[in-house]
Amino acid sequence: MGVKLPFIFAERMESLLGDEFDQFMKSYEQSPHAGLRVNTLKISMEQFDGIAPFELRPIPWCETGFYVPHGVKPGLHPYYHAGLYYIQEPSAMAPVELLQVEPGDRVLDLCAAPGGKTTQIAAKLQGKGVLVTNDIHAERTKALAKNVELYGVRNAVVLNESPERIAHAFPHYFDKVLIDAPCSGEGMFRKDEDMVKSWEHHSVEKCVLMQRDILETAARLLAPGGTIVYSTCTFAPEENEAMIAEFLNVNRDFVVRDIPEETGFAPGRPEWVRQMMYEKAEETKDVLDQTRGTARLWPHLLEGEGHYVAVLQHRAEQGLETDQPGVVKEGAMEYGQVGDMSRIEVEGNKDHSIAASSIAMTKADRKKERLLRIESRESHDRQAGGGKNPGRPGKKGKDHGGRKSERGQGRGADPTSMDPVGIYTSFMKEQLEMELTGETVCYGDRVYQSSVGATRLEGLKVIRPGWFMGTIKNGRFVPSHPLACALSAAEARRSVNLSSANGEAVRYLKGETLNIEEERVVLKADTIAKGYVLVCVDGYAAGWGKWLDGVLKNEYPAGWRWTSV
Repeated sequence: MGVKLPFIFAERMESLLGDEFDQFMKSYEQSPHAGLRVNTLKISMEQFDGIAPFELRPIPWCETGFYVPHGVKPGLHPYYHAGLYYIQEPSAMAPVELLQVEPGDRVLDLCAAPGGKTTQIAAKLQGKGVLVTNDIHAERTKALAKNVELYGVRNAVVLNESPERIAHAFPHYFDKVLIDAPCSGEGMFRKDEDMVKSWEHHSVEKCVLMQRDILETAARLLAPGGTIVYSTCTFAPEENEAMIAEFLNVNRDFVVRDIPEETGFAPGRPEWVRQMMYEKAEETKDVLDQTRGTARLWPHLLEGEGHYVAVLQHRAEQGLETDQPGVVKEGAMEYGQVGDMSRIEVEGNKDHSIAASSIAMTKADRKKERLLRIESRESHDRQAGGGKNPGRPGKKGKDHGGRKSERGQGRGADPTSMDPVGIYTSFMKEQLEMELTGETVCYGDRVYQSSVGATRLEGLKVIRPGWFMGTIKNGRFVPSHPLACALSAAEARRSVNLSSANGEAVRYLKGETLNIEEERVVLKADTIAKGYVLVCVDGYAAGWGKWLDGVLKNEYPAGWRWTSV
């Protein structure tokens, strides 16, 4: 057998599975299945099919998901660094598919790190609506924020909060809530042997306590008529059917929405609750049978690891009023509109919080505005790129790439005397062709576009209040790497295309300076070649460069660079 399973676990599964047990055990002799999911925020399925660098086989329950052949390493290709796909275990793609996200929805990913399901939700939203993604562990939000940025998500807010505090700020706000609940991890034994080692210390009892609290809080976050998808990667009935039955027993305005079995999913097993947990079964007997409409993903019945998924539908038909303080309605906003975020707590890379300040502005009083200065720790600067020191400011007043200021950008000016929004919007109009949506908000010298009204975030630990656009430095705007990641070549006034086939793209991703003839710089009308250039890999945005006299100076953040041989 490939994996040595805990004796107690195997004994319990034999008693539950009966005749299926031998087939179940044989699945552990097989290698785990690898998959990737195409990021349709950046590339269509048809476009990806035309450039896919390796053979792929569709995953039945996810239209953008594919099995990757054994031995293929999709992380070692420039397309991964361009955010064209996310490497994800196949079964883990099911919960978001069952959430049935539509563009314009307000969606919460409550236990989100490292961000695979968040990026899947974002692709379904297609930049419309609101995505709030959260993880309670500060260290894990680094990977979450980086994945949000790498995959070009424009409408996400990243939090590091407890579910209870989010519910206080967003009562009955979300149309869809995803709970990828902390669990005992039994379904991952084949994929990650460390889960086997930690299983005895990560008890089912402790997980049940967390799951109960998270589910109850999610009910307070959901708008009337909304949907909660609850998922685990464990086989334990206590964390699955019994948990859902308990929730339904207390929350009578919810019902299970049945999950079809044609994709290879097996039904829930309420009889296991009766077999193992007689008292719990008695308490919930009038709702327990509903859990047969939930789904179990078994490694011996489909090509994926062990998962459990329940779709919980709120009965109410009436939607939540949208005309509320802090709610951003759909549509573009004026350049220069800034949200008041003066009481928001922002969490830094090393769990250090800083006070954030900005000023509410309208077109009428824009001339009266002033940039409120804040003292921020270097850890917050490092977090700007989301990875290991990406976007770290250079020395001696240089920007994040260590480059000198460009002409015409107010070099050497005192930022406190400048119009930060004017500087920002001037850059956007001169360098890009796109409409801004949401609110423009400033944290000191940092500029974001946020899909959530500023008042909603007051008092929360905010990792990203929105799409990080860049910083105001010495009277000029320095665009961020996350801004580049979310752009298309058509939105940039200057772009250059690098090939993944000849090593040029890899050299850029490694941080090298490239010689690029002026003829290769694609320009919009009335634009000169000199300046910031959107660097693309086979047509898809990967980062910034600065072009001057045949040389493309590299602006790819150090912490994001290609490190493979």
